Amino acid sequence: MSILFGTAGTSQSFAEQGYKNSVQVPEYTAKMGLDAFEYQCGRGVRIKEELASKIRAQAAVHGIYFSLHAPYYISMSSLEEEKRLNSVDYILQSAAAIRALGGQRVIFHSGSCGKQSREAALEKALDTMHRIVAAVDEAGFSDIVLCPETMGKVGQLGTLDEVLALCGVDKRITPCIDFGHLNARDQGSIKTKADYAAILDRMGEVLGDERASKFHVHFSKIEYTTGGEKQHLTFADTVYGPDFEPLLELCYERGLSPVIICESAGTQAEDAATMKRYYQSLGKCRPGPLKRARKGLKNSRFWGRIITDMSVNARAASLPLNSSSQAAALAAQGRFGRARINFNWRIIYDFCRRFSQWRNF
Repeated sequence: MSILFGTAGTSQSFAEQGYKNSVQVPEYTAKMGLDAFEYQCGRGVRIKEELASKIRAQAAVHGIYFSLHAPYYISMSSLEEEKRLNSVDYILQSAAAIRALGGQRVIFHSGSCGKQSREAALEKALDTMHRIVAAVDEAGFSDIVLCPETMGKVGQLGTLDEVLALCGVDKRITPCIDFGHLNARDQGSIKTKADYAAILDRMGEVLGDERASKFHVHFSKIEYTTGGEKQHLTFADTVYGPDFEPLLELCYERGLSPVIICESAGTQAEDAATMKRYYQSLGKCRPGPLKRARKGLKNSRFWGRIITDMSVNARAASLPLNSSSQAAALAAQGRFGRARINFNWRIIYDFCRRFSQWRNF
């Protein structure tokens, strides 16, 4: 699975563009240039099988990957056993719904610490997680991927390490890393590429398998107070962060393939599209492997003609490395055919990179 970009629910533009119902969500998502959609069941799993079937059919037509957010009132760490057992049922309902929608991933909150220590809350949550795994197996949902989410409020169970501990219960449990939540609960801790790298490295260290590269992501800028998360913002925010660019650069450089769901307040589709465009630009504008330049050149008849007329010789290039403009001028005048120019691959790469804005290879 390659990296996918999508939204949690629909943007304001969904209605503004004339869309009216859930069956139209896949069409809208594709129109916005996105690949994924997270169906929201935060207030309960109420979707009917008939509706889910129609949405699934449209998702197949438009190539949209569906995940589902389970009810917010799941409380795996509650002091009341009844609430913990109810949480198992909510996950089962969510698993049935995402299967009907044609997806696999169920994202959920693990609960709060309440009037107990974090250690005691985590112990209860781990016990509930074991019960959930047994229940989904018994119900025939062993293919469903369970995704506990990192949380944004200090009093909630859901630090990075707490989520990774829950993932240790079973190999099918994959983390949902909400970078906005982590940034909010730690008072703006994610500022640099190194901050993101530390999170990704920790996942790799603890999980030690493909879950560290195919994880689930929630992303938005979030306003916070001393207690953590206050409210979701849009990418127009310049105060709270975090910025998405360093994360996408790391995903590109490391070959990671998460599902990235944008949770901006009302502009999630537009902001998700911004992330996707930036990620795609990394392969065009940033220096990549030399073989990419070679492949791009060979796939273009225009560049292919130029290369054919060149004498590729790495021993003594007659043009300096900064002479791409001179090479471009020669090409424009059609003089490569008779001029025997000694080139090496570094010059070719530099030449291609400068023209990558208007030659899409």
